Parts: sequence; structure tokens; C-alpha cells
Amino acid sequence: MDSKKYIHYKKRTRLKDFDYKGCYRYFITLCTFDKKAVFTDEALVSWFVDVLKEKSTSLGFGIWAYCFMPDHLHLFVEGKKDDSDLKQFIASYKQYTAFHYKKRDKKELWQMNFYDHVLRKEEDTINIANYVFNNPVRKGLVSDYKNYKFLGSFEFDVMQT
Repeated sequence: MDSKKYIHYKKRTRLKDFDYKGCYRYFITLCTFDKKAVFTDEALVSWFVDVLKEKSTSLGFGIWAYCFMPDHLHLFVEGKKDDSDLKQFIASYKQYTAFHYKKRDKKELWQMNFYDHVLRKEEDTINIANYVFNNPVRKGLVSDYKNYKFLGSFEFDVMQT
């Protein structure tokens, strides 16, 4: 065996010199623990949407698009205030939903981290929202995203896009 010591470094998932605060737009993916299909029950997903609306409103975020796939959640969000804190928003949402889900189902809900992409100013809001909405189409769950029950927006009428 090689006598060299190997040090395992945790992969950096956030941008090093960016504080994730302010009026920025983000594309976020939250994965369920062990990629379990959690988001398949209409009543349960409705509760997750209600919590998303409450947390986004109270923490200063607009939700341009959300899509609950069976084993992950896609969000397209925008900070509405100079002090809108994405890390706080996601942590608050994950903590609240995980606590209540575990209390109800005795199971873990979320993977530890999340994926993010900070959007550039020139990236078109409606195109990004449509990308989120078309996830169930790309996965073969529906032929038209307007037929998928677990997506929406708090900023505009999804059926008009």
C-alpha cells in the first residue's frame, strides 16, 4: 500500500467570492435523499408549494418557476431586495420541509447540498422559466408541460407562456 496520505476535500458548491445576497436570479436544483421519488402525491406537493410560497415571500424572493420532479425540485428564483439571501432562503425551506416530512414519514428528505447557477443579466427570464417547465417533457412524463401538475410560478400565469 502506498504510504502517501490522501486528504479528502469537500467539493466547493458555491462561488468563492460571491455572497448570494441581493437582487440576483438563480437556477436551483434540490435533490431528495438517495434520489427517492418523494414528489408524486398531489396533496404532499401542494403542501411543499405552500411552504415555498410562504418562505419566498417572507425572505424576499420571487419564484419565476418551480417544478417538482419525482426525485428533485427545480427552482428559478430572484432576490427582490438588496438583503435577499439565497443561502438563508434555501436553508430555511429545506430545514422546515425536512423537519415536518421526517416527523410525518420518518424518512430523510433532502440531500445535504444543492446546485445553483447565478444567471447573467442577458439570460432571458421567460426562456429560463420555460426550461424549468419543460423538465417533465424531457423526462417523458408528459408531452406538454401544461399537463404536468407539479409546476408553476408565483410571478406570472404559466398557462400563458
